[in-house]
Amino acid sequence: MLPYSIIAEICLNNEIAMLQLREKHLSDREIIKIGIELKSIIKGSKTNLVINDRPDIAVFCKADCLHLGQDDITYEDARKIVGNDIQIGLSTHSIQQAKEALEKKPDYIGFGPIYPTTAKTNPDQVVGTDQLKEVLSFANVPVVAIGGIFPENIEAVLKTGAQNIAMVRYFMQAEDMDKKIKEIKSLINK
Repeated sequence: MLPYSIIAEICLNNEIAMLQLREKHLSDREIIKIGIELKSIIKGSKTNLVINDRPDIAVFCKADCLHLGQDDITYEDARKIVGNDIQIGLSTHSIQQAKEALEKKPDYIGFGPIYPTTAKTNPDQVVGTDQLKEVLSFANVPVVAIGGIFPENIEAVLKTGAQNIAMVRYFMQAEDMDKKIKEIKSLINK
């Protein structure tokens, strides 16, 4: 894997909207150190730093956004910690979870996995593009399509009307991350 600083610079140069720090195997101290470094690189750009799971670390790193999963601290408690300066996004894995999340008025929701994924040890059930299209039809905040999205299936995701797509595994496993981002942006812009 590339150093975090290089990943941040590539995201910055390609105007990637969200750079999420999701390192469940690192200590709090390591995550804070990396988060502060990433924020210093992307500060003032179109790229936003997203801290996963931890509102306290999001505040400490001056992150732009906090992303919460279904088993994390509640949205309401997280909002008390981060205040109104940090956006909060919520992971959802079913139509029902998406509806419940939207009632909390988050800044965005993640929805998926759209396709099978190995990014999680215990992945959620695949939702597919039909459910994604349904969520997009009633969501009043941006929806980020997540899970198992690659060049060979991105067209089907785009046909749902999705405008926000996470492709973590594809980019992080790439030999040339910068080139892969440019290729995906070209596909999206067609």
